Amino acid sequence: MNAPKDTTRLTPTIPHSPLDKVHRGLLQSLYPMNISVKTEYALHAIFDLAVQPQGEPVKIAEIARRQKIPQKFLELILSSLKQGGFVESRRGAEGGYRLARPADQITVGQVLRYVEQSKKTRRGPNAFTDLWKRVDAAIGALVDTTTFAELARRWKETQTRFVPNWDI
Repeated sequence: MNAPKDTTRLTPTIPHSPLDKVHRGLLQSLYPMNISVKTEYALHAIFDLAVQPQGEPVKIAEIARRQKIPQKFLELILSSLKQGGFVESRRGAEGGYRLARPADQITVGQVLRYVEQSKKTRRGPNAFTDLWKRVDAAIGALVDTTTFAELARRWKETQTRFVPNWDI
């Protein structure tokens, strides 16, 4: 006899970020400055706000759930991002966080550098110094020209491109 099906979870889990399980750590593996979990979560949080309707505040608990970020850690990250001018908050029952500027005016590089600004632990000059400078410049050129609006647009395209049509 078959066990009863678990019907408590009828909605499919769709990743809400281009930096989901498959992509997590990609920046870390490519970017020699060793991106911290805090930075990765900050990027996820900004991305989450970028895909929401513009101007509408989003509750921390919703972002934490969608992006799988511990809520207390997210509170600290959003507070820091608020000080950096990336997000703003609204208090009250209808409150939450929203982007302080349009998503097309915030680049991945800006957020990355803001959160990682205290981490500059390069060794003295060696045989790889020039190589790492060129790698930093190449990656910087990419992240400095990639806005969260572009990330959101590309992500939405990939999510709608393969929607099955069940019309018969």
